[in-house]
Amino acid sequence: MASFELPSFLQVLLGSASLYIIYYIYWELTTGATRRAIIKKHGCKPIKSDPHFQYFPNNIFGYKSLVENFPALKQHKFMELIRSRFLRNGQTTMHQKVLFTDLIQTIEPENLKTMLALNFKDWSLGERRTSAFIPLLGYGIFTTDGAAWQHSREMLRPNFVRSQVGDLATFEIHVDQLIKAVPHDGSTVDLQDLFFQLTMDSATEFLFGESTNCLGQGTTSESSAMFAECWNRGQETVAQTARSGRLGEWLVKPQFKKDVKLVHEFVDRFVSKGLEHRKNLLDLEKAGAVKEEEGERYIFLHELVKQTSDPVQIRSELLNILLAGRDTTASLLSDMWFILARRPDIWKKLRAEVDALGGERPTFQQIKDMKYLRWVINECLRLYPVVPGNGRTAVVDTVLPVGGGEDGKSPMFIAKGQTVQWSLFTMHRCKELYGEDALDFKPERWEKIRPGWEYLPFNGGPRICIGQQFALTEASYTTIRLMQEFKDIESRDPRPWAEWITLTCAIEQGTIVGLTPA
Repeated sequence: MASFELPSFLQVLLGSASLYIIYYIYWELTTGATRRAIIKKHGCKPIKSDPHFQYFPNNIFGYKSLVENFPALKQHKFMELIRSRFLRNGQTTMHQKVLFTDLIQTIEPENLKTMLALNFKDWSLGERRTSAFIPLLGYGIFTTDGAAWQHSREMLRPNFVRSQVGDLATFEIHVDQLIKAVPHDGSTVDLQDLFFQLTMDSATEFLFGESTNCLGQGTTSESSAMFAECWNRGQETVAQTARSGRLGEWLVKPQFKKDVKLVHEFVDRFVSKGLEHRKNLLDLEKAGAVKEEEGERYIFLHELVKQTSDPVQIRSELLNILLAGRDTTASLLSDMWFILARRPDIWKKLRAEVDALGGERPTFQQIKDMKYLRWVINECLRLYPVVPGNGRTAVVDTVLPVGGGEDGKSPMFIAKGQTVQWSLFTMHRCKELYGEDALDFKPERWEKIRPGWEYLPFNGGPRICIGQQFALTEASYTTIRLMQEFKDIESRDPRPWAEWITLTCAIEQGTIVGLTPA
C-alpha cells in the first residue's frame, strides 16, 4: 500500500504554523508574563482608542490619519487638526493606528514629566525620526541618544554657559543692519523674512566667526546665499520625511542630496579653518607662548575644536546648533511682531517699558529686568510654540502615570518600541491648564502663573535646550532696538495666523507690517 505524503507547500505551511505556536508559547511565558506583571503592579488599564482611527471596519491598513494629515499640512492647519482630535475625544491621551503603527498621543503634563525627566533613560528619540534628520544634520546633540548624546551635551554646554551673558555688541552689528533693511517711509515689509536673515547672520557669526551677512544689502556672497537657500529647503525635506513615517524615504526628492552636499561643503570650509586654529594653538602651547587675548571675540567653533578634532563631528554639532539658534529665534520674533502689529494695547505697554531705557542700548541685566517684555515672550511661546510637537520611543517596557482606562486617569503600559507623541500647541491651549481665556493672547497672565510641565517651549529634563538664554536674549535685544527706532506699527495683512511647519514652526504668510520711524 502506497504511503501518503503531504504536498511540499502544506509541509512548509504546517512547519511554519508549528514554529509560530512554539514561539507564541515561549513569548507568553517570558515577555508576556513580564508585561502582565508590570501591568498588574502599576494598575495599568487599556488606552482609549480614537474610534475614528480604529483599524476595522473602516480604517484597514491605518490609512485614515495620513489621508487627513496631508491636506491639513497643505492648508497650513495641521496643528489645529491635531488639537481638534483631542477635543473630539475629550481626553488628554489617545491611541490610534497609522499605517500598521500603534501611536499614542498625549498632552498630559505628568506623562511628559515622566518621559523627559523621571524615567528619562526609558525613552529615545526613535530610529525613524533620527534617520530622517541625520542626512542633513549628522550625529549631533539633537539627533543622538545615550552615550553619544551625553558626550555632545557635555562638550557643548560650557560654550553656552559662557555665552549666557550675551554678546550684545555682536548682536548690535546685525540688528543695526536689520534696522537699515526696514523701510523708513512706512512702506510694507515682511519682518519674518528679515528676522530669518538676521538670525542666520548672527548664528553663523557666533558659530563660525564669520557671518553669512544676508542683511548686508548686496554684500552677501553667492556661497552664503546658496547655503541659506539649501539649508531652508533641506529642513523642509527632513520635516516632510519625519512626518511621513515609513513612506518618508520614498518622498525624498533628488534635490535633497544636492542641498545636503552644498550645506556640508559650506560648513566644512569653516571646520578646516577651526582645525587650523587648533593646530596653531597647540604649536604656540608647545612653544610656551599661549596667552588668551583680553576682550577676544568669542567664537563657538574655536571652543569646539578644543574638545575634538573629528571634522565630521564638528560639522554635525555646528549644524545641530545652527538649527536651534537660527530658526527658533526667528520664528519667535516673527510671532511677537505679528501680535504687536495687531494689539496696540500690548504695543503701548511694551513701549513704556522700552522708553524707560531713555534711548540707551540695553544691558544684559536691564533685559532680564524687563518684566512685561518677558511676559510677552512667554505668551508667544505658549500660543505659538516654535517646536509645536515632539515624540519619544520606549527603549524598554515602561509605564506612564496617566492615560489608561475609560476616563484616562489610570496608568498605562507602554511596550518597548512604542512611540508616544505630544502636541505642545494643544497642551499650551488647554483651558483646564490655563483657564477659560486660554486661547486669548494675554501677557498679564504671567504675573501670577508659575507653570511646570504644562509649559515646555524649550523642552524639559536632561534634554532641556542649552541655548535657551541665548535665544531669549537675542529676541529681547532685537525687539527693544526695533522699538527704539520705530514709534508705531501697523498690520498690513488681515489674514489670521497660519502655520508654516518645517523642523520648527513660523508664519505661513509672514509678518507683513508697516513701521513708523521714531
